Amino acid sequence: MEATIVVIGIGQSLRGDDAAGLMAVRLWQKKFPETASRPEVRAETLELPGLGLLDYLDGMQAAILVDAIRSSDPPGSLRRFTLRQAIAFTSEARSAHGWGVAETLQLGIALNPSIKQCRLILFGVSGHQFQMGAALSPEVEMALPRAAESVEREVLRFLKRFKNKS
Repeated sequence: MEATIVVIGIGQSLRGDDAAGLMAVRLWQKKFPETASRPEVRAETLELPGLGLLDYLDGMQAAILVDAIRSSDPPGSLRRFTLRQAIAFTSEARSAHGWGVAETLQLGIALNPSIKQCRLILFGVSGHQFQMGAALSPEVEMALPRAAESVEREVLRFLKRFKNKS
């Protein structure tokens, strides 16, 4: 069976809390290998994907993205966004990158409206130290198991939904 769900960790491994998305998806793969290795599920970790992110969404029924965000929430807070919410990011909760996921998704929908058909969930992990060479903050590191469990719940929910439609 071809992959229908993609789980993508986004970030920069050398910029402190910005690695949260990468680390959360790797932890999910380690904690839940039976789900992560299913033929209809694909996992990716992408450092600064830019517009290349759209290639990973093309043809997918569902996508779960995990990324660090800057927000007024305490570091390590986990927020869940739908596609509509993700493309409406405000300065209150935005990607830790300059050109972020929200802008990429907005452009992707404009260029390829079929991306709207992909059921997308974004988990944003609030970070506070993004400087080059920094390690993950303790608060973000403590949030990783919760993020991995949230990814697992979403993947299982999508798998159940798609199985019921067949």
